[in-house]
Amino acid sequence: MVSSQGAEVEETLKRLESHKGVVGTIVVNAEGIPIRTTLDNSTAVQYAGLLHHLTTKARSTVRDLDPQNDLTFLRIRSKKHEILVAPENDFLLIVIQNPCE
Repeated sequence: MVSSQGAEVEETLKRLESHKGVVGTIVVNAEGIPIRTTLDNSTAVQYAGLLHHLTTKARSTVRDLDPQNDLTFLRIRSKKHEILVAPENDFLLIVIQNPCE
């Protein structure tokens, strides 16, 4: 049986994935390992590892500038994609989208 919190997470992910332009979503655990994704495994592992490292660096930078502050959202835009990262205590939510759609 899925907990109500688990069902809520699934519903949120389905809603995100249905948005126009969304290429894929990845949920990454605290160790940087993808635990749920709509992408193929090797792509998910690559994104998860790199963005986990970048998010850790960004969070550290924000805290170095102001110890009372914390990173709440990271948005990266390239020519091909826009990558949205929402860090939480135990996981990262990564959404990759095509900014042109």
